[in-house]
Amino acid sequence: MTISSSSFEDLVASLPDIPDKEVLGLKESSLVLNQGLIGGKWVDAKSGATISVFNPATGDEVGTVPEMGLEEVKEAIDAAGRAFTTWSRTTAKQRHDILMKFHHLMKEHEDDLARIITLENGKTLAEAKGENTYSASFIEWFAEEAVRTYGEHIPSSFSGVRNVVIKQPVGDYPPPALPLPLSILTPWNFPSAMITRKLGAALAAGCTTVIKPPPETPFSALALAELGRRAGIPDGVINVVTTQKNVDEVAKEMCESKAVRKVTFTGSTRVAKLLYKMAASTMKKISIEAGGNSPFIVFDDAEIDKAVEGAILCKFRGSGQTCVCANRIYVQSNVYAEFASRLAERVATFKVGNGLEEGVTHGPLIHDRAIDKITRHVNDAVEKGAQILIGGRRIDGPGTFFAPTVLSDVPSSALINDEETFGPVAALTKFETEEEVIKLANNSEVGLAGYFYSRDVGRVWRVAEALEVGMVGTNTGLISQAVIPFGGIKESGFGREGGHGIEEYMNIKFIAFGGL
Repeated sequence: MTISSSSFEDLVASLPDIPDKEVLGLKESSLVLNQGLIGGKWVDAKSGATISVFNPATGDEVGTVPEMGLEEVKEAIDAAGRAFTTWSRTTAKQRHDILMKFHHLMKEHEDDLARIITLENGKTLAEAKGENTYSASFIEWFAEEAVRTYGEHIPSSFSGVRNVVIKQPVGDYPPPALPLPLSILTPWNFPSAMITRKLGAALAAGCTTVIKPPPETPFSALALAELGRRAGIPDGVINVVTTQKNVDEVAKEMCESKAVRKVTFTGSTRVAKLLYKMAASTMKKISIEAGGNSPFIVFDDAEIDKAVEGAILCKFRGSGQTCVCANRIYVQSNVYAEFASRLAERVATFKVGNGLEEGVTHGPLIHDRAIDKITRHVNDAVEKGAQILIGGRRIDGPGTFFAPTVLSDVPSSALINDEETFGPVAALTKFETEEEVIKLANNSEVGLAGYFYSRDVGRVWRVAEALEVGMVGTNTGLISQAVIPFGGIKESGFGREGGHGIEEYMNIKFIAFGGL
């Protein structure tokens, strides 16, 4: 068989640029990609500019990715629009089968995917493996959801008429109108799971996508895109545009372009409001999971040992860099001293360091700006009367490490009670009554998650219903699962991901059949 020069050039262009990555310790270096993905081709930025990605534990460069801009994101949107025509017409069973292959590949390569997460994000290898399992579970869940997007028959008020409801992927319009893709914008704290939670739903619904991963952690997104290709997802269905300096113009195009029909975003409330305003210019469908300021309440009838373990899991997972982690810890006065001392004792056993090293329990913060914010919160609390039981400072040496911290007697006026800290600081505040703590817990402009510990069944129902949040954990510090409707209220956003999440990527259409 002969291959023409043009065909050979096309073949070469479709292959990813894979540098020598043996130094990263991966079993399969081809999963570390330093190019964007547009229309099935791995491409550099047209300007030739790149973004350096650093390991926050060491400060060493992990690699580079393209500094893409407006021209590249327009090409990605066009590619996704063209791919929509065929992908949206696949059967639910076909999409299910491809997504299950995708899930299998994520499990097969879990060691490499976890190592990539640790290298670019800093979390421990154990936590990174846990994230990959969590991330893969979204692909599995939405594979099964693909075949459950049922329609509906509604009894008619009129004789001779049948009312039917069908569901179609967002962006599906009959010819000659052009089909429209969706935009996915994600944060760095869960470089893999925050993508699959959106991508899995979009693919299952029959949508095509343009993904803008964060510049701090782009390699996880690129590895997922490669595994998606291997699973059989057609060219153009998944596109990945990496950017940092050009993020304003790229995000603006992804939100305002008339060629995009939906925007989904996870990140800070400040950025969410900017993107929401942009997307509103063309009345796009949008789902947002924004910032949190989660209360964690310990009542005097709680099992203190379990409450301490729940607080450890909820507050210090990912070194406190999770949107649903406890930010304000309220403890009833009768058990306050016992809880505070036990929590400080447990935190003292943590080993902070490079997430790739054995025995390390907690990794670094993502960058110096995170350290600066945490330092500001701790100093403000201390100035207002709080006491440092343990930690409270940056750890000297390379990397962006902050000592896991427990603060006691934190006043309600402290900055840490008003802003999301996003770091390993447990701020303890004493309360007296149930009524008082409900007011304290709800005194926030955001409402993502809340937690409390109590053995009183009546109180469990009262408090769970009274907390102004989208998700509640009672006697548990871990709520995140692929099967739940994940999301918040107030300024924490709207829409749900995971359970019920596929609905965010589909349009409901009513059809009345008359003359029957």
